[in-house]
Amino acid sequence: MKKLLLTIAGCALCSVAFAQVGTTLKEGAKATSEKSQQIGDQAKAGVEGQPDKAIDKTKAKIHKAKAHHHAKAAKDAAKDITK
Repeated sequence: MKKLLLTIAGCALCSVAFAQVGTTLKEGAKATSEKSQQIGDQAKAGVEGQPDKAIDKTKAKIHKAKAHHHAKAAKDAAKDITK
């Protein structure tokens, strides 16, 4: 009976750890995607005329903010893995 309870407890802990790793990877991928979109918008803004340039600069700032949010979420999820 003790072995069964230990096995169940071990499986529960492993599933929590795997969920946190999945969250970390997902948020990290989102942060990378947003960062690449930010760089693309900045590059586009560098070669365009005034009206489109302002729009692309604004989009780049939005992507930067989203990337920062996802990176922070990934970092927090990584900290929770060890708990």
